[in-house]
Amino acid sequence: MAIIANAKVQSCPEAWSGQVTSGKHQLITDKPESFGGRDQGLAPYDFICSGLISCTMITLRMYAQHKGIDLGEFRVEADFNANKEGKEWIERRLSFEQELSEELKQKVLDICQKTPVTKTLLRSVEIETTLL
Repeated sequence: MAIIANAKVQSCPEAWSGQVTSGKHQLITDKPESFGGRDQGLAPYDFICSGLISCTMITLRMYAQHKGIDLGEFRVEADFNANKEGKEWIERRLSFEQELSEELKQKVLDICQKTPVTKTLLRSVEIETTLL
């Protein structure tokens, strides 16, 4: 077994707000004002989208470096969606400043489906919870 990521959250006095720590990095989590929060930081599903798009960007840059390909500057965005029937899905969008060949576009789409976080989200994950 190998731990590949770790994070902790400490509740703050404000409702829904918390201080997230991962290694030497600190972030604030909160809910939007429309949900009773103060919108001081990312909401939980924003963190899921952030993990996915960060992994996508890093994986694409690693692939490009390995293959000696110049992808130029690009952006990755994601929306987490849910409907009344309980279906959930993520829409991920990539945009490149430079024009990519059709072959490279297809390769980029293939790689996106193989990023580590994509694979984790697609297969789901077990969560064990214990009280300390």
